[in-house]
Amino acid sequence: MNGIKNVGVVIPTYNAGENFNLLLESLYKQDDIDIKLLVIDSQSDDGTVGKTANYPDIEVLGISKSDFNHGGTRNIGLNFFKERGFDIVVFLTQDVILQGNKSLFNLVNALNDHSVCAVSGRQVPHIDANPLASHARIFNYPEFSCCNTYLDHTAKGLKVAFISNSYAAYRIDVLTRLGGFPSNTILAEDMFVAAKALLANYKVAYQADAVVQHSHNYSPIQEFKRYFDIGVFHACEPWIQEKLGGAHGEGAKFVKSELAYLWRHSPSWIPYAFVTTFCKFLGYKFGLNYKHIPTALRPKFGMYKSYWNQQ
Repeated sequence: MNGIKNVGVVIPTYNAGENFNLLLESLYKQDDIDIKLLVIDSQSDDGTVGKTANYPDIEVLGISKSDFNHGGTRNIGLNFFKERGFDIVVFLTQDVILQGNKSLFNLVNALNDHSVCAVSGRQVPHIDANPLASHARIFNYPEFSCCNTYLDHTAKGLKVAFISNSYAAYRIDVLTRLGGFPSNTILAEDMFVAAKALLANYKVAYQADAVVQHSHNYSPIQEFKRYFDIGVFHACEPWIQEKLGGAHGEGAKFVKSELAYLWRHSPSWIPYAFVTTFCKFLGYKFGLNYKHIPTALRPKFGMYKSYWNQQ
């Protein structure tokens, strides 16, 4: 990796569960790359921090559960490695598992192009993923790599800023120049930075051969709450769609693709998919109009309840 001195890895954790061992094992099996790992734990009480004891070079920082913020907490990791002279910071969520021993190398290698600010990897479903979760990964994470510039927004719209901090790497100098992650956003801190990078004429890459397992078997109610938070994000950050455009019919494309996938593989799931789609739509609309919801009720509508306590 020409010109890349060192790579820091940041994992925010809260009650990560038994699969956290699998993530750590997969990280330390990676070839051709040296890493320093920082775990930022939000008062886990399930032994998450203890699982790092088998890896004495892991550094653990503790924060209050009430202080966690998707952007602000990741800025702690960014600044940790910036102060130590690192070139690259990689962000992972606690529920991913790297696939193969070259995944991290392939991800970071995309940043050898200094015009690339950020790169995310491909997500494939966990073994226990239900048909809806499996299709979501197939639809959103294709088998071919790409590199987007601002000019691609005319064809891709909002999709041009698609990135996921479940598995993504950033050039620390560029991320710092852009102001880091927003410290007060309900979620989608990754899309926020990607949009800023594109507007500043940097590229945002997707690396299909950098693979992790990652998926969620959300219930319809959980999907309502997740899409409520997404709606709140877009209501609070309207500049992203103003500058890059809307979703260009991605929602309709997703539903058609999902129904075709279920018809081929799991037709009995189609009624459940209709209920889930309705809950997503309703949650998003409520989120977009969250200002009309009484302040005391807003935390009950979304997944990220502590966000409202921080306002």
